[in-house]
Amino acid sequence: MTTKHVLVSGIVQGVGYRAWTRQEAIRRKLTGWVRNCADGRVEALLEGESGAVDDMLDAMHQGPALAQVERILVEEGSDHDDAPRSNHFEVTR
Repeated sequence: MTTKHVLVSGIVQGVGYRAWTRQEAIRRKLTGWVRNCADGRVEALLEGESGAVDDMLDAMHQGPALAQVERILVEEGSDHDDAPRSNHFEVTR
């Protein structure tokens, strides 16, 4: 199991990025959360098998059709996690 904290920059709010992330994470059997940030980025916590998390990170560089991802920052672990942990993947805000 691995955990990644992710910040996605670009045109990623108002384009279905959070719903898409949830759908793709569930498809890969990941747990965690995704939410909008006040600064226009999208933040996520991904937990699951290493290969599935890596595959999800690759997909997040593309995102849904209307998104324009400029940059993704990825950190190991969950030191930045202030959302509750669960056994599923959720959109928290």
